[in-house]
Amino acid sequence: MTQISAKPMPASDAEVQQIANSEAWLSLKSATTEFQSLQAKDGSLIDSSSTARATALIDTVIAAVQTLQAHFEHDAEYLEQLVIDLRQWSDAGFTVPDFLDSLVQFQPQAQRIDGLMHLVLFPMYTQNGSTNRHLEAVLVQVMWPEFIADLEGSAYTNALFVPLRFVDFTEGYDTNSAVLFPESVAIRETPSFTWGAIFQDREAARFRKVLQEASSITNLQLPEDAAELLADQHLTEETFIMWDLIHDRTHMRGDLPFDPFMIKQRMPFFLYSLEELRCDLTAFRESMKIAANPKTDAKTAKMAKLVQYAVIFDRIFRFAITGSRVRNYDGLGGQLLFAWMHQHHVLHWTDTKLSIDWDQVPEVVAALGDAIDDLYWKSIDRPKLAHWLAAYELVSATVTPNPASVWAKGPEALPLTAPLRDITDQVLDDEFPLSMFYEALNKKMASVIESTKGMTGATEI
Repeated sequence: MTQISAKPMPASDAEVQQIANSEAWLSLKSATTEFQSLQAKDGSLIDSSSTARATALIDTVIAAVQTLQAHFEHDAEYLEQLVIDLRQWSDAGFTVPDFLDSLVQFQPQAQRIDGLMHLVLFPMYTQNGSTNRHLEAVLVQVMWPEFIADLEGSAYTNALFVPLRFVDFTEGYDTNSAVLFPESVAIRETPSFTWGAIFQDREAARFRKVLQEASSITNLQLPEDAAELLADQHLTEETFIMWDLIHDRTHMRGDLPFDPFMIKQRMPFFLYSLEELRCDLTAFRESMKIAANPKTDAKTAKMAKLVQYAVIFDRIFRFAITGSRVRNYDGLGGQLLFAWMHQHHVLHWTDTKLSIDWDQVPEVVAALGDAIDDLYWKSIDRPKLAHWLAAYELVSATVTPNPASVWAKGPEALPLTAPLRDITDQVLDDEFPLSMFYEALNKKMASVIESTKGMTGATEI
């Protein structure tokens, strides 16, 4: 196979536009979109009678990939194997797809160069988007600022983390999905995954739109440095890269339950809430340390302060009211942070105006992170059910449970000798309903939240 270029080069703005507007990319995108309409949920064809059309579409995709390959010499081995996988899938009659061989060849974490482009094409689902394993195509650019490279190369190593910017995408990413994970690709067996990508431009763009509207509705006066985020997409992107760099590495660090991800286990959704919030609050506390360190350079210190604002605002405004109320663990995490700050008297809702005592916020928010860390530390000495009950106690002490809740009645109301799945079934889909504040805010913000679907850094705010 062709060897990967020793010195991958970032794409200029002109080259990015040339590729995005090229006949090859547009034909690939069009053929992929039509092909999706022929696919069943598992990625195979719905009806064998469409095999001829499917074959023609994949031939178009293959021709486009081969034309575009000249722009992606650094991904030559991946793209060559991708063509092989596409042909084998076509020759087999489009059964359930298997793209393991090309997935193994795609290693974006080994080429974290600011501005480097990738063409990504796999049968996959898109988290927070479509659960169908359909063929999806994405043009992306790596985002790797110098200060992030310095952080990752020293105290915050995270070899798997790949920050990306959207250039263009097919239908599966015209959604709320802001991640590209190898776990989502259709493959015959599970390898050791070596990277995970997050679209920081989408995260930043929707954050800015939601914060702008929420601060207006609640009459919140933003600190001068936090207000910079509303005016500067690039600054906000860099803020989210720093946040996610630390968040992502936290999942496997600290005094953890044996499996903090709770992979392939059915557990009460509030445990997922605590795990995601733990990682965010670790990013918050680490950013406090970075900002306070006299050896930190001015650029990184500024970004560390902005990360703290971003964690709070994204959690209490966007997370809390985004998505359905069915086991919404990110939503609950936002509710918990808001209620904790309110009950510790650093967040105030008075005379229909929201205000925050910023000088006291770091200590109070850090205390919530410490409480979750203490819960985790104690978990290794507890049976699983006891850990669940302790976690529920931590959350319900701050966020009021549903009045219909069995869990809220205490351990004596639960079938403690039943299988754990039966105890999990006692958790209501909306175990912690929105407060009156959030019900009112949701009515005013719902259309804005919905409008962030499919946003990118190029979207006008």
